[in-house]
Amino acid sequence: MTTGEPTVRPARMGFLDRYLAVWILLAMALGLLLGRLIPGMGDALGAMEVDGISIPIALGLLVMMYPPLAKVRYDKAGEITSDRRLMAVSLLLNWVVGPAFMFTLAWIFLPDQPELRTGLIIVGLARCIAMILVWSDLSCADREATAVLVAINSVFQVLMFGVLGWFYLQVLPSWLGLPTVAADFSFWDIVKSVLVFLGIPLAAGVLSRLAGERLKGREWYEEKFIPRISPFALIGLLYTIVLLFSLQGHQITSNPWAVVRLAAPLLIYFVGMFFIALAVSRAAGMNYAQSASVSFTAAGNNFELAIAVAIGTFGAFSGQALAGTIGPLIEVPVLVGLVYAMLWLGPRLFPGDPSVPAARDARDAGDAGDAGNRAAAGSAPAGSADPTPARPATPRKETHRS
Repeated sequence: MTTGEPTVRPARMGFLDRYLAVWILLAMALGLLLGRLIPGMGDALGAMEVDGISIPIALGLLVMMYPPLAKVRYDKAGEITSDRRLMAVSLLLNWVVGPAFMFTLAWIFLPDQPELRTGLIIVGLARCIAMILVWSDLSCADREATAVLVAINSVFQVLMFGVLGWFYLQVLPSWLGLPTVAADFSFWDIVKSVLVFLGIPLAAGVLSRLAGERLKGREWYEEKFIPRISPFALIGLLYTIVLLFSLQGHQITSNPWAVVRLAAPLLIYFVGMFFIALAVSRAAGMNYAQSASVSFTAAGNNFELAIAVAIGTFGAFSGQALAGTIGPLIEVPVLVGLVYAMLWLGPRLFPGDPSVPAARDARDAGDAGDAGNRAAAGSAPAGSADPTPARPATPRKETHRS
């Protein structure tokens, strides 16, 4: 029985997006297989480093991050940063709730594994930078808000990573009567990670937007240039996943029990942080697009930084480095699932919200149909026009996804 209400459909996805989970699983399997079958591959990739940064992985991350950052309307950044509600909720989730939640999970699940536990706590301190831009874009979140939140998290990362590391590894455990861990984090490693993995693609995205709009106009930039570069985000993501898993394939397959011990708290962390952030955002009155940005920003972590800090502080073959390496193994498939969950939940949690992907698609289709009707009426021969006056186009409400 039909109710007369339009059927709500998720946002339209391209071929790569539609089968994203399949491609990612294949990339993970290929990486593990390469790492296992070619023992020298990890050493060869590890040798291609400059000042501790893997060039092959850095290239993949830069290719992955450029398209989402090139799509951002940077002229809206001031409006977003002035939204105190958005800023306060995001900072609270990322720098208070997230690290505390990971600290709790690490001690619950790994009380007898100090190295893995420390590595997990370090992961909780490394807030999102890179892959989160892809998940946010796929879920049709507010891309301007996501870019601003990532940039602010990067600044806080430089300022707070060492302080929070000292607090969660030494101060808080001593207050609770738990064993402490001495860790001297390199300030330069943190700054370097932020500059390379965010600064370069951000600068490229800003320059592309400014140059493209000035030389060709905004319409060309939005309708021609962006569709051409968009697939590179997923291509870069898949390439990076293959490299990450091939680098650590032998270590992962040689330590299956460690993978299992780490998987449980990581799974609970990603899913828990996502839904905590979604509930808080919705309760704070944010729309779908804003809530998606806040939720994915809160749930994601900067594993590149976590791995670099763990290796620099404890060594490449330490349990702390292994914990950082296992992170993407769990994060990638979980956040892919959360993208689909967000698209499914959107119309149900935010009914009538014009920033929901299905609503945006319907609105765009309606505007296009109105334009076609007006064009047809204007070009019809005299005497053949429909006597019913053309319905005026529904004004497009500018939903600042602030």
